[in-house]
Amino acid sequence: MHYKRFRAESVRDALRAVREELGPQALVLSTTMVAAPGWRGWVGCREVEIVAAAERGAESRVSENRRQESDERSFEAGVADVTARLAAAGFDPTMASDVAESMPSASRRGASLHSLRGALAHRLSTLATADEEFAKVEVFVGPPGAGKTTTIAKIASQARATDGRRLGLIAADGLRIGAVEQLRTYAEILHAPFRIARNSDELEAALSARRRQPVLVDTAGRSPSDPAARELFDVVAHHADARTHLVLPAGTPPRTAKRIFETYAEARPSRVILTRIDEAESLAPLVSLLREQQLPISYLGTGQRVPDDLCRATADMLAMSALGELPVQAALRG
Repeated sequence: MHYKRFRAESVRDALRAVREELGPQALVLSTTMVAAPGWRGWVGCREVEIVAAAERGAESRVSENRRQESDERSFEAGVADVTARLAAAGFDPTMASDVAESMPSASRRGASLHSLRGALAHRLSTLATADEEFAKVEVFVGPPGAGKTTTIAKIASQARATDGRRLGLIAADGLRIGAVEQLRTYAEILHAPFRIARNSDELEAALSARRRQPVLVDTAGRSPSDPAARELFDVVAHHADARTHLVLPAGTPPRTAKRIFETYAEARPSRVILTRIDEAESLAPLVSLLREQQLPISYLGTGQRVPDDLCRATADMLAMSALGELPVQAALRG
């Protein structure tokens, strides 16, 4: 048995001290009144003294329980702190809590932006495609004004600048004369093959006539349910080496974005490109929807400059965007 004396001004306080240190199973062996220590005892003040006993090891178990309770309180406080910060940044509560609980306990309280970015990047890693080889046919679909033509120009320009590749450009758009001429201008600057496909037959001919280099296909911002658009997408669907990207502005409200995903489901996109990152306060409101769709993100468009304002979507870049950092600028800062 382990014996210990406890003193307090009242029996209640003394018994509370016994329970806290030795646990509720402790045995009270004696209770007496004794002179208080120091000058208080000289003037007649008295205290309660309790002698209590507990089995050996009970004290350490109580201490361990108290430590565990403290750790649990610290864990809950840390999770709440990070969850609140992420929710304020625009994340939905479930996603914010998910990220917070995935962080090491030591880095939660007062978590730095670097720690938050690292935890978020880990959770978003499945959405990033990083560097991928071009498919033989890369098709770009999406609502009007999403940035399809500019994105294609950036991709083709970067390929020409980095490794000298001349990607073919196809304007499968008989509605937007301006977009067709814009793409033609870029093709001339890059000395890249260029064709116009105003209908499904012309698109089939353009794809069949392509050489070894991959081709980038620009489409009108029409719904795939439109008969003319459906015919174009049927042509693409019959090419096993084709890949379709849904182009979506980063500032699109989640409800609107969900409708866009539903609208373009018939086009069978396998990638997403997020444009206008620089115009969105944060990518956070779209994160849960993007994870729900389970479509990898291929590129992030960060401005209008061709070819500069475009980067491959990595987990770190997605985390930066979700936290309100402009990916290209953040990457340059390291």
